[in-house]
Amino acid sequence: MNTLNKISANRFNNTIEKVFGGDFMYHAIFWTVFFFFLIVSNQQLTLVDNLLTQIVNVLFYGLIVYVNIYYLFPKFMNTGKISTYLLLLFASVLMITPIKTMTFYGVKAVDTSVSIFMNNNIQNFFLSIFFMACASSIYKIINDWAQQRREKVDLQRQTLKSELNFLRSQINPHFLFNTLNSLYALTLKKSDKAPEIVLRLSEMMRYMLYECNERYVTLEKEINYVKNYLELEKIRHKGKCDIEFEMIGEVGSQKIAPLIFIPFIENSFKHGLNSQIVDGYVDIIMNIKDDSINMNIKNSKSQTKPKAPSKISGGVGLVNVKRRLNLLYSDEYQLSIKDTPNEYAVNIDINL
Repeated sequence: MNTLNKISANRFNNTIEKVFGGDFMYHAIFWTVFFFFLIVSNQQLTLVDNLLTQIVNVLFYGLIVYVNIYYLFPKFMNTGKISTYLLLLFASVLMITPIKTMTFYGVKAVDTSVSIFMNNNIQNFFLSIFFMACASSIYKIINDWAQQRREKVDLQRQTLKSELNFLRSQINPHFLFNTLNSLYALTLKKSDKAPEIVLRLSEMMRYMLYECNERYVTLEKEINYVKNYLELEKIRHKGKCDIEFEMIGEVGSQKIAPLIFIPFIENSFKHGLNSQIVDGYVDIIMNIKDDSINMNIKNSKSQTKPKAPSKISGGVGLVNVKRRLNLLYSDEYQLSIKDTPNEYAVNIDINL
C-alpha cells in the first residue's frame, strides 16, 4: 500500500513538474496572494458571498491563463501564427465569460441581490478575463525571453570553458616540447646543469598539471613559474646572452589566468636568441599594482632572415594566448607588439 502511495505521489510530482516547469510553488503563491487581494478589494458582498465569488473568479482566471500559456501561446504564437493566436484567445475569452456568469448564477441563485449585481457587471467579467489573458501573454513573452537569455548565457559559459581548456591544453605540450629539447641538448653535452634543469622542470610540471586547472591562479605562483622558466633558459644559454628580469611592486592576493605570460617570453627566446646573434639579450620588466600588471619584454633579433618555423610547433603559443586574452579579459587588457629590424618588443597591460 505504501509503495502504491509513493508511486502515486511520484506521478503527481512529475505531472506538476511537467506542467509548471519547477515553478509550482511560485504559481501557488501568486494565486493565493491574488485571491486575498480580490477579497480585500471587494467589500460590497458579505464575507461568505465574497469568498465564494473570489473562488469562482480565481478558478476562471486560472483557466484562461493556463489555456493561454500552455496551449494557445506555444502552439500558435511560438509558431508564428499570430493572427490565429489572437483570434483563438479572443474566442476563448468569449466562451469562458458566459460559463463564468452561469456558474455565478448557479452558486448564488438563492440570493437575488447577488444575481442582480452579477448581471449588471457581466461586461466586467469579459473585460477582467480579457485582461488576465493579455497579462498572461505578456508574462509568457517575458518568461520565454528570460529563459532563452539564461540558456544563451549558460551555452556561452560552457563554450568559453571548453575553448579555454582546449587552448590551454595546446599551450602546455608546446612549452614542454621546447623545454625537453633544451634538456636533451644538455644531456648530449653531459652538462652538470642537467640535474638542476630536471628539478626545475618537475616544479613547472607540477604547476601545469595540478595548479593550472582553475580559471585563475595567484599571481605569485605564475611569477614563480616564469622565474623557473628563465632560470632554465639561463642554464641552456650558459651566459652567452644577457637575460634580465626585473619586478616592480608587491605581489599580494592578485589573481591572473595561468600561463598567460609564458608564450610571449618563450617566443622571445625561441625566435630572438639564436646562433646568428652575438651578445643577444632578453629584458623583462613586470610592474605590479593592486589591480593591474604590466609586462614589457624586449629581445634582440638577427638581421639575417630566420628559417620559417614548422607548421607543427611554430607560432602555436602566441596565437593561443591572444585568443585566451580575448576570452578571459575582453576589453580589460591592452597588447602592443613592435617588430623592428634589430629588436622585438611586447608590452601587455592586464586589469586584474
